[in-house]
Amino acid sequence: MCFSANASFGAGIVLAVISIATIKKVQKPSQIYFASIPIIFCVQQISEGFLWLALTKPFFAPLQQVTTYTFLFFAQVVWPLWIPFASLKLKKEEENVLFQWVLVVIGLSVALYLGYCLITYSVEAKIIGRHISYIQGYPIVFGSYGDLLYIIATVAPPLFSEIKKMWLLSISIVISYIITTILYVDYIVSVWCFFSSIISISVLIVMDEIKNPSKKHSKYYSRYYYDNHTKSPNV
Repeated sequence: MCFSANASFGAGIVLAVISIATIKKVQKPSQIYFASIPIIFCVQQISEGFLWLALTKPFFAPLQQVTTYTFLFFAQVVWPLWIPFASLKLKKEEENVLFQWVLVVIGLSVALYLGYCLITYSVEAKIIGRHISYIQGYPIVFGSYGDLLYIIATVAPPLFSEIKKMWLLSISIVISYIITTILYVDYIVSVWCFFSSIISISVLIVMDEIKNPSKKHSKYYSRYYYDNHTKSPNV
């Protein structure tokens, strides 16, 4: 989190609790990717907590580089790939998943490019005001088009899901990004993760919907469960 070490560690604890709740709702292996979103946010927030300590307390200074790269790895490499892939894994096998695969490819492209930049160009974290600013010497060529691809990879996948409440994930990401862009334009990478708890709560709501579908969608989920947990008898 962008305000202090205590805030980051506090968010990590909250996310850990949410993580336990989401993991408990997993019914089949393919759901674990989506249910793991809160625990990934948890690790990311804790890493930034240690970064705060590294930037403010000499004893923790040796951790500065590793925590900087850890946080940015999750923010710029993991998320654009993980969200479309996790959404894809929730799809039924017989559904048309071509578009979802396109989103995965877009996310992979963004992740590979930003991963390359992360290990090739200079990266530095500084406390400016009461926020951590990540100063990255990435090529400007990525620019607005790259930002757009990142947003598409993280926002679009849940919108094309058959699961009733998946749209909550997209909405929470969009709202958090808009607020961060308007109010904290110089600290987007850090402050956007302030909203990770809200985003993780939407994941918990979706997992609860999958485990306990409403009557309107019970037929869909019953068939989904049946198709993936039974085998056709031998003839």
